Amino acid sequence: MTTLADPVPGGRPGDVERATALSGELAGRGVHGVVLAYVDTAGIARVKTVPTARLPSAAAWGVGMSPVFDTFLADDSVVATDVLGSPDGDLRLYPDLDRLVVLAGQPGWAWAPVDRITQDGDRHPGCTRTLLRRIVTEAAERHGLTFEAAIEVEWTVGQGDAPGDGFVPATTGPAYGATRQVELGDYTAELLAACAAQGIEVEQVHPEYAPGQFEISVGALDPVAAADRSVLVRQTVRAVAGRHGLRVSFAPAVVGRGVGNGGHVHLSAWRDGTNLHSGGPGRYGMTAEAESFTAGILAHLPALTAVTAPSPASYLRLRPSQWAGVFTAWGRETRETALRVVTGTAGLRDRAANLEIKPVDLAANPYLAIGSLIVAGLDGLASSAALPEETTGDPAHLGEAESAGRGVRRLPESLAGAVEEFRADVALRAALGPVLADAVIAVRLGELASVAGLDDDRVAAAYRWKY
Repeated sequence: MTTLADPVPGGRPGDVERATALSGELAGRGVHGVVLAYVDTAGIARVKTVPTARLPSAAAWGVGMSPVFDTFLADDSVVATDVLGSPDGDLRLYPDLDRLVVLAGQPGWAWAPVDRITQDGDRHPGCTRTLLRRIVTEAAERHGLTFEAAIEVEWTVGQGDAPGDGFVPATTGPAYGATRQVELGDYTAELLAACAAQGIEVEQVHPEYAPGQFEISVGALDPVAAADRSVLVRQTVRAVAGRHGLRVSFAPAVVGRGVGNGGHVHLSAWRDGTNLHSGGPGRYGMTAEAESFTAGILAHLPALTAVTAPSPASYLRLRPSQWAGVFTAWGRETRETALRVVTGTAGLRDRAANLEIKPVDLAANPYLAIGSLIVAGLDGLASSAALPEETTGDPAHLGEAESAGRGVRRLPESLAGAVEEFRADVALRAALGPVLADAVIAVRLGELASVAGLDDDRVAAAYRWKY
């Protein structure tokens, strides 16, 4: 469950009493502090922590943090808009007690995501968790829709004693290979145990393609909880790795060439408990609404990349013929199209059918990414957008005329190109609001300036250990 009500000064009804009880329970379990976590515009998880005894105060009055972090870059330098980026002002961080969890990978600590409000009690327009909650609530009120979402987490495991900030894979086994699983079996076993203790439903953990790369897939939840879970999974992966003398990176590209780390989003729309992606008369069982929802995301994808692939390093990953999904195309189980229609196995399709969005990496703020995808899908649904012809195989092999006829185009090949697409997408920027939309543009341009003139290897190195 996710708390849907906005925080208020003094606490939401029952929150202070609940936090008081939780504080005593946590202390009895040897928990000394609570991590209060959110994700900034650059996709960096930022935190404040409080002693366990201060949890009731945090639930009542929040914890202070500057709004300047909304325009921080990944290297901790600051850009500015006409609203954000100054040293003035303060916000209050309010923990969602429904999502509080004791961290099995960090003994002595608990963790909770936060919403941010102003000192006057108003929503902070840069709080992406609040934005996602609003988008989900409005979709239910206006369209009768709910959603399920999950984010795949890919990461690269390096040797913790590698010199400097260099990367040396912690395992030499082949892609998807048993050797890799054996070499890091103790680490991944402890990771599974920690996830289970924290209530994270893990569907699979396996070696991935790139050197030292792994992936963890988790069960779907409501969108806000799914984004929370993605942040928590990464906290856990990193904490357990540190206990094994390993170093992990979720950056889109750890080195200048090769397959990078993705953060594919799985998303499905539901009405009255029925999955709109299954049992319908459309292609592969999609309902007309599911087809229009998919068409909306497809139409907005070029602009969405400024949100889902927000780092200069993202474009080292977004290359053709590497299963990154760099063309505006869709297909059933087609891993080279940007949108993969997943029907699921016969017998499970009413639950399992969903849409996988591939040009997403873990430099993306998960709240902002999921929220923007839902906005795009709803835009298609509102206009009854037609889903174009399916693409099979690798879209990179289509001829120019065939690509044009199908509406298949290359997604932006640079962050600069993605920013221009985002600027031109009125509907997406309007949904985010002017404060957050301007912050997205300013932060993306700041990231570009920070790596101007660097070659691919140096760009990868600049972000290797930031995510």
